[in-house]
Amino acid sequence: MLLVVGLGNPGAEYANNRHNIGFMALDEITRRHYFSSYRTKFQGELVDGIIGDERVLGLKPSTFMNESGRSVHAAMDFYNLQPKDLIVIHDEIDLAGGKVRTKRGGGHAGHNGLRSIQSHVGPNFSRIRLGVGHPGDKAKVARYVLKDFAKSERIWLNKVISAVGEYFYMLVEENYPAFMSNVTTTVNASDLEKNSI
Repeated sequence: MLLVVGLGNPGAEYANNRHNIGFMALDEITRRHYFSSYRTKFQGELVDGIIGDERVLGLKPSTFMNESGRSVHAAMDFYNLQPKDLIVIHDEIDLAGGKVRTKRGGGHAGHNGLRSIQSHVGPNFSRIRLGVGHPGDKAKVARYVLKDFAKSERIWLNKVISAVGEYFYMLVEENYPAFMSNVTTTVNASDLEKNSI
């Protein structure tokens, strides 16, 4: 069993924020793979389904970003899961918009959602890091991630979300290189199409 956590803030006013790209990606994964409807559990919204031969739980914490670890820990404790069974999808300001990277373990790099999860379950889980770009000034980061994506960013955003949903099964199979290759090719192909118009 895997637990896939999309990070974001609950509420309609945050739905299109850069900080909520984790929620967006999880929604696409669960839609594409025909998961159950979300239900309220573990201080969050829980959904489950099957990908390949693996049962996969999806969780969107309702605790707000800074307390995401409480929700994640509650779900992991209930299902007796270990950090190796956890994949967290989150926004990454140190990557340009449209860039995607995977990683297992490591620090939180100032990301409050990751910081909270690490404080509850340790650092040894997998991450899908979805680039949202950097405002160029550290003092502007908090305001930047709580702003909606600009209209011009929607082109790459939709491609990234779609590709993560389409190829997520490769992560379930633990084929991280294939996931990265396919996501990158899909996003870059869209750039080539756009530039050729």
